Amino acid sequence: MQILNFWWLFLLIAAIASYKLILRFLFGMVIVPEDKIGLVTKKFVLFGDEKALPDGRIIATKGEAGFQAKTLAPGLYFGKWFWQYGVTMEHFTIIPEGQIGLIMAKDGSEIPTGNILARSVECDNFQDAEKFLVNGGQRGRQTDYITAGSYRINTQLFQVTTTEMIRIQESRVGIVTTLDGQPIDEGQIAGKLVEGHNNFQDFDKFIKNGGNRGLQPQVILAGSYNINPWAVQLEETPMTEIPIGYVGVVISYIGQEGRDTTGAEFKHGNIVEKGFKGVWLEPLGPGKYPINKYIMKVELVPTTNLVLNWASARSEAHNLDKNLSTITVRSRDGFPFNLDVAQIIHVPTTEAPKVIARFGNMVNLVSQVLEPTIGNYFRNSAQDSDVISFLSSRKERQESAKEHIKRVLDEYNVNAVDTLIGDIVPPESLMKTLTDRKLAEEQKVTYDTQKSAQETRQGMEKETAIADMQKDIVKAQQSVEIAEKTASATVKKSEGDAAGVKLAVGAEAEATKMRAFAEAEATKARAVAESEAIKLRAAAEAEKISLTGNAEAGKILAVGKSTAEAYELAVKALGGENFTRYKITEELSKGRIKLIPDVLIGGANGQGSSMDGLLGLKLMELMDVKKAMDSKLPPLQENPSNVE
Repeated sequence: MQILNFWWLFLLIAAIASYKLILRFLFGMVIVPEDKIGLVTKKFVLFGDEKALPDGRIIATKGEAGFQAKTLAPGLYFGKWFWQYGVTMEHFTIIPEGQIGLIMAKDGSEIPTGNILARSVECDNFQDAEKFLVNGGQRGRQTDYITAGSYRINTQLFQVTTTEMIRIQESRVGIVTTLDGQPIDEGQIAGKLVEGHNNFQDFDKFIKNGGNRGLQPQVILAGSYNINPWAVQLEETPMTEIPIGYVGVVISYIGQEGRDTTGAEFKHGNIVEKGFKGVWLEPLGPGKYPINKYIMKVELVPTTNLVLNWASARSEAHNLDKNLSTITVRSRDGFPFNLDVAQIIHVPTTEAPKVIARFGNMVNLVSQVLEPTIGNYFRNSAQDSDVISFLSSRKERQESAKEHIKRVLDEYNVNAVDTLIGDIVPPESLMKTLTDRKLAEEQKVTYDTQKSAQETRQGMEKETAIADMQKDIVKAQQSVEIAEKTASATVKKSEGDAAGVKLAVGAEAEATKMRAFAEAEATKARAVAESEAIKLRAAAEAEKISLTGNAEAGKILAVGKSTAEAYELAVKALGGENFTRYKITEELSKGRIKLIPDVLIGGANGQGSSMDGLLGLKLMELMDVKKAMDSKLPPLQENPSNVE
């Protein structure tokens, strides 16, 4: 049974194979799969030489022997006998996403002299080779290309090469150079502007519209493009950025010659309207611009206040002053010295094109105008003055420099905002002389200040001493008043006590009164003298001796006066003769000679009265009191009870 089944299967396969062979041999049947294309080659022609290919052709379009232009799409075909036709199965041509297919034709008309790319013809995206050749398709590299997809391409005629799409990144531009087209006009460096070619993606239309080969004025912005690299070359560059605080003056190298807009008074170059060759009248404001750097140049001009430093150790961020250095000048007296200068300028927006037309760029403005103008001004100014005068008149020279430089820069369409003189470094030897002089002047001021302070301190100490002295003065005055009242009380008490014993102690009462009065006057005079002495000593130390002498003289005068009054009272109380005796006895007592015995009361021979003895004792006591007063010892206090 198994053997029977095997034979049946074998017979079936054989029958099918025989059927195919029969169909192919008898009917010329060919089957093209659905994912392939059949490329046909005709081996011979049965009816003579008229069916031979023309000279130079390799693809047959009219049944000639050779590679056939027509291809076999997927399906069943008859009449393709193997002895006359060869059919080769080829896969479809597939172009991946993000790529394009570049076509090179192996057959067709000749490309005209001067052209490098074949012009576009209608041929269903190169899928109809016969139509391509019939419609005049040219051999060689084609301007047209095929995009992503599957195509039935006759690879016997067309060779397909894939390449990546063109991608321009953000904030960048693509500068275009075309490889085919009309020559660039004489006197121009780039082709003329052509519209309608969809950013060079339809290059055949670019050529038909008269596009030039070479550098193009149009640029391509960010994005993805199907551009034939055989026709167009791209250079990706950053966009031109104009920062805030600047304007961009455009210098165009292409275009027609424009009419000068500056007038006859401006003789330093032409300024033209936008789109013409030359410096454009209207500058570009801050922002990003798709500028073709090969046909246009944008010069940045700062419109804010610009600081330029003539200082070796300092430079601003704009670097326009990087080649400027400290100015060295020479004074009239032959001293060289250095000074730093800062110049603030401003270029108005409307004047920026004139500045660029005159100088080309801001660096030339600094090197050709500002540097020589400012340097020469300060050198000339220094030669008119010595170093010290230059230092002392810095403010005036700064104002003068500002006015001079302003007048100069106005002629160059630049505003001079301010001129500032920085550090001035005189010679070291001269600087030492100036320093020594200044130190001497400051020392003089210091000494004067110290002198004034000492005078103020003396006055303060004087007033302080007077204020401190007030307590002693008050105390002395109170002591005087107490002494006066005490003496007055003593006198009154003595007068009261003496009323009963007036005859017995009359002389003693008078003596006590004299002593108390003398003591009071002496105390008062002493207090007054001491008070005056303290005041005079505090008022001025220089007058101390004089004031002390006056005080002592007053004291002596007061003592003498009180003594005289005491003598007068004594004479009245004792009588002239008795007072004389008293004084003689007093003088003798200074020698400590006792002329009268202490215990003697009456006369030896009984003469004299008891009053004479009593008077003698009192006289001795008075002499003791006088001695105590002379030696500034407190006098003996007399007890009234002793009188009794």
